[in-house]
Amino acid sequence: MPDTSNGTAADGRTRDRVARLLLELGPSTAVTLSAHLGLSPAAIRRHLDAMLAEGTITTRSARNPAPRGRGRPARVYQLTAAGHAAGPTAYEDLATSALSFLADVAGQAVVAEFAEARAAELERRVRAAVARADPADRPAALAAAMSAAGYTASASQLPTGVQICQHHCPVQHVAEQFPELCGAETAALSRLLDSHVQRLATIAHGDGVCTTHVPLETRESQRPEDDHDRAAPASSGPTASDGSATSAGPAVSAAPRSAPPVSTPTATSLTSSEGPVI
Repeated sequence: MPDTSNGTAADGRTRDRVARLLLELGPSTAVTLSAHLGLSPAAIRRHLDAMLAEGTITTRSARNPAPRGRGRPARVYQLTAAGHAAGPTAYEDLATSALSFLADVAGQAVVAEFAEARAAELERRVRAAVARADPADRPAALAAAMSAAGYTASASQLPTGVQICQHHCPVQHVAEQFPELCGAETAALSRLLDSHVQRLATIAHGDGVCTTHVPLETRESQRPEDDHDRAAPASSGPTASDGSATSAGPAVSAAPRSAPPVSTPTATSLTSSEGPVI
């Protein structure tokens, strides 16, 4: 019987590379994967078919297929939950048990405190790289810094803003039971970008990637307020020669100036009825 152990090991290493590439790129076509790995499309499809049979990847039609000629329609491949679990997720069972114990003994607030501390550590590791970038480039800088820190992230520009995608969640199964981890991480991304962000999808909830949307700044909506602020100093207006406000001044400031002085008889009557005023 021929020895196939070397071939099996080589296939396993190639499929590990395919899985890692899917983590880095997100859903990809066979042509894209073959170009990155230096394999022919036929060779890469053999590995993809094997991974489909193992249940570590799944396939779907491309959402925005490019114009194609004859042949099979474009398909993209992405990791399944089992494929994500095969990544660097060591000690997840221990972490889940530890957090469950903390929640039972000390309450759910302690779990939230732990999640915030973990997110703060990520924030500390990537803050310098984000701060060095121009404001418009900070989402991309954040994604690059997260990848350098061990997270697999990318940023893409959309008409409505920027989307930051994390293609792998090392604490996927822990976050399924403790969503505080996702919430604290989202808050950290918001602080790093100094912007409101919205988490659109998470791997922990069964999505293919963790997607965070960073909306465009609505500067147009701020202009009326800016115009109002610029016009505010003129509202005090010049004063007439008699000290009263002109028509440009606010009504509230004109009223005290136009009020008549207190008459002497009133002051006298107060003196006579209540005694001298000290």
